[in-house]
This record gives sequence, structure tokens and C-alpha cells, in this order.
Amino acid sequence: MEKYLYKGKDEKEILHQALEELNLEEKDVFYKVSEEKSGLLKTKKKVVEIVKVKDVAELGKNLLENIVENIGIESKIETKIRDNLISYNLYSNNNSILIGKRGRILNAIQIYLRQAIYKKINIKTNIVIDIENYKSKQLYFLIRDVKKIAREVTLSKVSVKLDPMNSYERREIHNALSKFDYIKTESEGEEPNRYVVIKYKDKNENEK
Repeated sequence: MEKYLYKGKDEKEILHQALEELNLEEKDVFYKVSEEKSGLLKTKKKVVEIVKVKDVAELGKNLLENIVENIGIESKIETKIRDNLISYNLYSNNNSILIGKRGRILNAIQIYLRQAIYKKINIKTNIVIDIENYKSKQLYFLIRDVKKIAREVTLSKVSVKLDPMNSYERREIHNALSKFDYIKTESEGEEPNRYVVIKYKDKNENEK
């Protein structure tokens, strides 16, 4: 997989130039910015490393196929790309093994895949794995429950701390509750035990 390297003084200008040359939009790439010093005067330059999302998706699919094959399960993998998010949906002959109790095996596979990709490209990516929409169904019920909690917080004005969850679930909760007039959400804690707190937002905060 090809990685593109660009250098310059301004991060935004470099990224703009890179996207123009590659004929891509920002949503079509993953990138990392670092800094290097060169010359006798140790002049600082910004270094932007870029990979195409579609290339990462292909790499991830190949790695995922190997993981599932090594477990001894036949599967078909469907890949979707949307706004820097790569989603894999697996259809197998033994979903229960791949999912595991409360989705633990599925989450472990996702963590392993992310780490394997990071080791190869050294750039953070956004990847989600599902098994025949198992996570989508679980997310539906999760969002339904947190909306109920948000309504209770609106009435009681007492904050509620949710159970630890992954970044994708936290983001979906933030998005789902963003339209509640008297509710705000914040992520707290350290990975892998980071969680969402649903808080009451008074009228003055709404007017800011």
C-alpha cells in the first residue's frame, strides 16, 4: 500500500496541496502530521503522511480474511466506506463464535485489526467490524435506552454515568443526544474504560 509524504511550513497548506495532487477530499484519506528539523539552523518543517482510505479498506479486508480463516470459519466480508469510517460486515457459517459472549470476541477482533493496520502504516484509522448487523441491532437498543435516560435527566437534573464503551458507541450517543435541548454529554475516564456522562444543561447554557 502506498503512503504519500509531503513537507512544508504550514500543515493546512500542505494538506490542501496533497489533496489537490491526489484529486481527493479530506474524507478520502487518513493522515498524520509530524515535525522535523533540518539544516544548520534546525529549521522546522511539517511532515504530512497520507494514505488513501480505500487502500486501507482493502488492506483491512485482507487481514480480516486471514484472521477469520485462522479461526477456522468460512465467511463473506462486505466493506463500506463513509466519511473516514471503514465498516466491515461479516456473514459466516458460525456467527456465535465470532461474536462471543456479549460481543467480546467481535470486539477483540476489531481491536486486533486496528492494531495490525496501525503497525503497518503508523497512522490512526477509523474501523468498525460487525457480524450480520449484530452491533447495529445492539446500537439501536443502546440509543433507545440512552434517550430514555436523557429524558429522565431532563426531569431530575441529576447526571447519569453510563457503562464504559468504545469510541464508536460513545460518538453515536453524543450524536443521538445532541438535539436534546436540556442535555449535554461528555466522555470521561481513560481507555479502555472511557464512558459517557449524560448531564442536564440549563437555559443559560442553551442561550450561549
